[in-house]
Amino acid sequence: MNISRMGEILRKAKRSVRWIAGSAALAAIMAWVGGACTEKVAPGVMEDGRTGVAVGADAETVAVKAEEAPALVQVVGTTASEEKIHLSARIPATISSVHVSSGTAVKRGDELVVLDDREIREQLAGAEAQFKQAETEFLRTRQLFDGKAATDQALVAAESSFNAAKAQVDRVRVMLTYARISSPIDGVVTERRIEVGDLAGPGQPLLSVYDPARMRLEADIPVRLVEKLKLGQEVDVVLERPARAFRGKVTEVVGEVDPASRTQKVKIALPEAGGQVLPGTFGRLYVEDDPVRRYMLPDSAITRVGQLEYVYVVRGGTASRRLVRSGMRMDGRTEILAGLTEGETVLAVPQEVF
Repeated sequence: MNISRMGEILRKAKRSVRWIAGSAALAAIMAWVGGACTEKVAPGVMEDGRTGVAVGADAETVAVKAEEAPALVQVVGTTASEEKIHLSARIPATISSVHVSSGTAVKRGDELVVLDDREIREQLAGAEAQFKQAETEFLRTRQLFDGKAATDQALVAAESSFNAAKAQVDRVRVMLTYARISSPIDGVVTERRIEVGDLAGPGQPLLSVYDPARMRLEADIPVRLVEKLKLGQEVDVVLERPARAFRGKVTEVVGEVDPASRTQKVKIALPEAGGQVLPGTFGRLYVEDDPVRRYMLPDSAITRVGQLEYVYVVRGGTASRRLVRSGMRMDGRTEILAGLTEGETVLAVPQEVF
């Protein structure tokens, strides 16, 4: 075997040794981190052998026992204003000016949009000229009729022309008012869909105005729960923005079932909103279902660290920490879904003990 071949074999052997040594070191580190090098401690037992932390006889505790509580079913919904008006053009015309933007607060009668009215004004000038002429002819014919120089037919024809010309003037004047679009209510502008220079057609939506003081939550309620809600009933509503709870009142239950989702739309007025809520805000409605048995603990008994929740179980004068899983929260109490059994005792306020 030549020298170069022997050198190649030695280099490969060294690389293999380094790889094996590195793997062994990594395995040792992982075992150490995982606790393989330390003495095991049983669940609920402290490192010094104690089964918990001693608590005084005067420590406030609460017994874990099942109790019947209303089952609250969460239904999602969206807020909307009870009064929202979509403003549209009634004549074909170019947008001359827009005085508001989305989010602008307006008063009843404020001018919002102005359309180009030059053509209508020309029509009005022509109609007024025709009216003036018809009025003159009517007055002249009536004088002739009074002097027995005109017939009844001539007077009736002159009067008809006069009335038709007057009606035409009134019609064009009404059309002229369509060139100025004003707010019909006190509210806030939303959904502005036009800009200066756009061509507006009859029926084309321009913008909307809603009343922020009359907000409600609209939710699709499963058919089986609709009977739990009565007109005038007060219910709890939690909104995403502002992130707080409101007390709402059922004002309408739509008398039609959605065949796809098997739900009925229910509308809940939010009199406490007071202009704080925007249309389209996500919300939750809590509907009381038939009572169920569940474990309920005071909120103060549960300690939360990140995503973990635990309580201190008291046994034999000592308290040990135990992980739990919680459910809904209601009236200062939290439902415990897992981690405890009936008859156990937990600290009501662990912060006062540790």
